[in-house]
Amino acid sequence: MGNKTALYQAHLDMGAKVVDFGGWDMPLHYGSQMDEHHVVRNKAGMFDVSHMTVVDVTGADAKEFLRYLLANDVAKLQVKGKAMYSGMLNVDGGVIDDLIVYLMSEPGSASEWFRVVVNCATREKDLAWMAEQAARFDDVALTEHPDLGMIAVQGPEALALAKVAVDESRAKLIDALSVFQGAEFEGWFIARTGYTGEDGLEVMVPEDEVADFWQALANAGVAPCGLGARDTLRLEAGMNLYGADMDDTVSPLAANMGWTISWEPAERDFIGRKALEEQRAAGVKEKLVGLVLEGRGVLRAHQTVIIDGVGEGEITSGSFSPTLGHSVALARVPVATQDAAEVDMRGKRVAVKVGRPVFVRNGQKVFS
Repeated sequence: MGNKTALYQAHLDMGAKVVDFGGWDMPLHYGSQMDEHHVVRNKAGMFDVSHMTVVDVTGADAKEFLRYLLANDVAKLQVKGKAMYSGMLNVDGGVIDDLIVYLMSEPGSASEWFRVVVNCATREKDLAWMAEQAARFDDVALTEHPDLGMIAVQGPEALALAKVAVDESRAKLIDALSVFQGAEFEGWFIARTGYTGEDGLEVMVPEDEVADFWQALANAGVAPCGLGARDTLRLEAGMNLYGADMDDTVSPLAANMGWTISWEPAERDFIGRKALEEQRAAGVKEKLVGLVLEGRGVLRAHQTVIIDGVGEGEITSGSFSPTLGHSVALARVPVATQDAAEVDMRGKRVAVKVGRPVFVRNGQKVFS
């Protein structure tokens, strides 16, 4: 038996098929993964993401600690509640984890407060790494929050239906949020973020209130969704999955995460910077691309990608795309790869299109 979130019984009551996910008993689907995928693209679905790890970083040195810990620069967060996506790297430039960090205090406060959300499967190594680096600073405190549950509400109607499920004060808070911004209110933290390529919210709620909120969302017409739909949604949106599309052996420069690296100011030292600068100077050898197979067949992780005259690569994530009606994948390939390749599918070479590693955003095809 694995760890259970505060919503475990609610999942069983709603008919979920429960599987192990990173040591947690989590819903795979509630009957139809395909239906759950489509309801997020067309209306709104909700996901239990309480297995994610929430860590508050506080103290007079909190900002400088995070500027050293992360490849992106939290000094760019100049609005309370604003969020930032970043890689947390090792000294070789590999991705220990990818995460979101929120500025929770007013900018420039004497003792700033940031909230970091990391992946459940990397919890132990993340916390150990953060604690090791925090020891370099005089005034940094790391506080984990296992007392918080988290629900992601995603889809074109997510904000409207979520407002039905909360009181008037929280509904007004939702109206005031910009994309990639969150706000705290009476123990809840509501952020306009997500992992599906749709608009939506990720809501952190005290554990003793999270089941009631889940039921209120269901009563408002938000459909429960499992890990299966979450994976096909994030893949269509071109969002990396840690452990598949990157890990601590993969540089962000080879994982379509170069945009998350803040090179300026040049004097800012962050963990992995020297290694990344050396990689950039030598020339990056690989890149993450999107693949589209419009014919029959399904692209799967670890299949070989063949680019005539260039070399070979490997699919890191692949699946049937419910929105597009054909298979899509993310693949790491030689940097010289252009717009066409072939995939070895059980000994048969199948032609695929190559393009930007994103396929669907806000319900619309965007692959090119």
